[in-house]
Amino acid sequence: MKLLNPNLPPNTVRATRVQAVVLDWAGTTVDFGSVAPVYTLQKVFAQAGIALENEQTRRDMGLPKKEHIRAILALPEVGMAWEARHGRPASDADVEALYQQFVPLQLSCLAEHAVLIPGVREAVQCCRDRGFKIGSTTGYTRAMLEVLLELSAQAGYIPDCSMAPEDVGAGRPHPFMLYEIAVRLKVYPMSAIVKIGDTPADIYEALNAGCWAIGVAGTGNRIGISRGEFEGMPGADREIRLTQSRAELQNAGAHYVIDTLSEIPALLDTIDLRLGAG
Repeated sequence: MKLLNPNLPPNTVRATRVQAVVLDWAGTTVDFGSVAPVYTLQKVFAQAGIALENEQTRRDMGLPKKEHIRAILALPEVGMAWEARHGRPASDADVEALYQQFVPLQLSCLAEHAVLIPGVREAVQCCRDRGFKIGSTTGYTRAMLEVLLELSAQAGYIPDCSMAPEDVGAGRPHPFMLYEIAVRLKVYPMSAIVKIGDTPADIYEALNAGCWAIGVAGTGNRIGISRGEFEGMPGADREIRLTQSRAELQNAGAHYVIDTLSEIPALLDTIDLRLGAG
């Protein structure tokens, strides 16, 4: 970091290199295709008599889960289906009831899908070899995050600091989880932090915090199926999904979009060069 910059007030610190990398969970580091939350949300809504399509379920992925449920109910077609089924519009009480059903169901199946995505451990080790600190944020609850932390530790991935929405009072797209990670890791300015995730909500979180925003297109929400299913698809079909995923993250405002975390080392070199050049 440098203190001298003609474009900044005196004694203002600017970043000259990356100091920390913050990673999302489902679809970025674990659960290829972000399968677990979609399965659980669709099951909860089915119990209420509403059949959710994948697009309806995945559109707002990355938000805190209660807000995700609220966003699904706000979709016009879902709202109409709810009113037809229940004879009234969905209420805050319905959001709360669905959320209370979601939590135990998600906890019960989380371990099944919490497998580290290939290349994550190696990418994280590369970051550590360069002296970077590692953080994580999520749309899951703290209890769900604790499950992921325990299982990922067994697989060799241990972030230095991990935040859930309830830890800071609000989740994505608000920047508060990233702010708290910066405090706990003692990293500043925020432009020295790179946030990596697979949803627009991840990108908005990073941009609102003043961090670098990197989207991961090839393993996450818009891929939408397990690793085995994805690799078993014809090449042309895989490319269609990848193209759609890349476009969504680019349109959300990501500074860069990569297909997998294996591309991170070269990209961090690029960011360091840009920071060094001011």
